[in-house]
Amino acid sequence: MIRSAVTVSLVEQARRGPFVFHNDLPAACAAAAELGFHAIELFAPSAQHIRQLPLQQLLTQHGLSLAAAGTGAGMLIHQLSLCDPDPARRQQAEQFISDIIDAAAEFQAPAIIGSMQGRWTENTDRTTALSLLSAALHRLGDRAAKAGTVLLYEPLNRYETNLCNTLQQGCELLNACGSDSVKLLADLFHMNIEETSIAQALLDAGTAVGHIHFVDSNRQAAGLGHIDFRPIAAALQQLNWHGYASAEAFPLPDSQSAAEHSIRSWQQLFGRQSA
Repeated sequence: MIRSAVTVSLVEQARRGPFVFHNDLPAACAAAAELGFHAIELFAPSAQHIRQLPLQQLLTQHGLSLAAAGTGAGMLIHQLSLCDPDPARRQQAEQFISDIIDAAAEFQAPAIIGSMQGRWTENTDRTTALSLLSAALHRLGDRAAKAGTVLLYEPLNRYETNLCNTLQQGCELLNACGSDSVKLLADLFHMNIEETSIAQALLDAGTAVGHIHFVDSNRQAAGLGHIDFRPIAAALQQLNWHGYASAEAFPLPDSQSAAEHSIRSWQQLFGRQSA
């Protein structure tokens, strides 16, 4: 079953970021439920912030689940990454992610590593950076397994990282890290930039894919760009893929409209097979 989710950011510094709903969690949950989403994906400033929210109450009230929790605030607010040349900074990054893994696991949800993977620089060459990232993913994957969940690693496009840009490169990294508890997050916006064929990349990655960011070529809601989603839906159906297709899109022209466009596209593509 492919389930629908929609992103909610509670990070003030991400006000201009690609999240459908911003800041008002109760209103976002109410809107998500009314439109028929199964879950929300949460982008919060920290694990402590997540635990201070009335999150369980809101999810229960609206019949929603938590699809995943992002860790990107560690980069956005604190400039932390897993391949920082400073060992102390790497440890801070790993602890920040570990805390969010534990907080998300309380809701049977995974944590996402995207921007916190970092990039290689003149101070840390690519081989070294990938080795540091692989080792961190192994430890964090073990942390997720012990918490009863998985960890999601997201390949990003070339303008956001110079480590892993494609699902194939992501699969190679997962093989190197050696943890069965780390899965790939396939973001269709990044894939539209980097993959020769999104559908074929998904087929090739297969069971390594644990989560999808359901969004169009321009980072707007699915259906507002130029991606042809039909072969993507066919590939997922061929794989008998189960997971969340989560709308991580700009709130354009506004949050409500972006959410409506997203759920309408999801229903057209996956609603029948996911009923």
